[in-house]
Amino acid sequence: MRAIVVSTPGDSSALEYTEVPDPVPGPGEVLIDVAASGVNFIDVYHRMGRYQLPLPFTPGSEGAGTVAAVGPDVTGVSVGDKMGWVNIPGGYAERAVIRADRLIPIPDAISPEAAASVMLQGLTAQYLTHSTYEIRPGDDVLVHAGAGGMGQLLIQVAKLRGARVITTVSTAEKEKIAREAGADHVLRYDGFAEAVKEITGAGVHVVYDGVGAATFEGSLASLRPRGVLALYGAASGPVPPFDPQRLNPLGSLFLTRPSLHHYILTREELLSRAEMVFGWLAEGRIRVNVFRRYPLAEARQAHDDLEARRTTGKLLLIP
Repeated sequence: MRAIVVSTPGDSSALEYTEVPDPVPGPGEVLIDVAASGVNFIDVYHRMGRYQLPLPFTPGSEGAGTVAAVGPDVTGVSVGDKMGWVNIPGGYAERAVIRADRLIPIPDAISPEAAASVMLQGLTAQYLTHSTYEIRPGDDVLVHAGAGGMGQLLIQVAKLRGARVITTVSTAEKEKIAREAGADHVLRYDGFAEAVKEITGAGVHVVYDGVGAATFEGSLASLRPRGVLALYGAASGPVPPFDPQRLNPLGSLFLTRPSLHHYILTREELLSRAEMVFGWLAEGRIRVNVFRRYPLAEARQAHDDLEARRTTGKLLLIP
């Protein structure tokens, strides 16, 4: 089969499209014919070596497809079932082997491609808004990068929770996309903290920041007393070392660096979060804007587009 393999960390040229042996499921494992795999910044971090995986490896932290074979000791999964997965590398390939207890059944009303579009970003939006900081009706929320795939989902889910949503974007085109997602106020990055305070008076209850270094200081300045900064990513680079004492004079703020892994530790939690996201999708309460579908062989281009911020929605690789 064909797959993307990283043998040495580096820029997008490290993504090698090559022939590899067909995988075989072992005990407790399932072989999936991949229909689509999502492209996310965590894949870039893996490729660069910022988050290290054993070499060589096939990147891709989410995907969906159809069961092609089941290994020994697997129950409740049959050939032909539609399944998805998240937080497991190996999606940039024509086939992937996934542990059966980490597979997520895909409802009949949702295609594997649609499911692949919400595995990582949809579950992330769910846990950020329901667990990291449980949004209440009337809360003020700041979402950075509102025109990206993650930002658009966060805006939509925050609105489902009854929040007033402020977001940041870099261009007029991206402002239009963020407003279509439901944002109440759309700001440019320059001076956004002052604008947030003008809109809200006291500041927002929570900031969802996946940008990192470039927005961190402004995110802190945008919070009201006892507000929460959920720093869930670092698209612009990691935040420099930080003295937690600074949180005190800024209003006894809360700072957390969450990751999806710790919010789907059990199978029950994984399935309950996925069920909620699939429900929203099937009912039309959220929509996914797929910016572009790339052939698997064009994974380098997908990474280049993502890193250059040329995208305004979800990126998918199609084997």
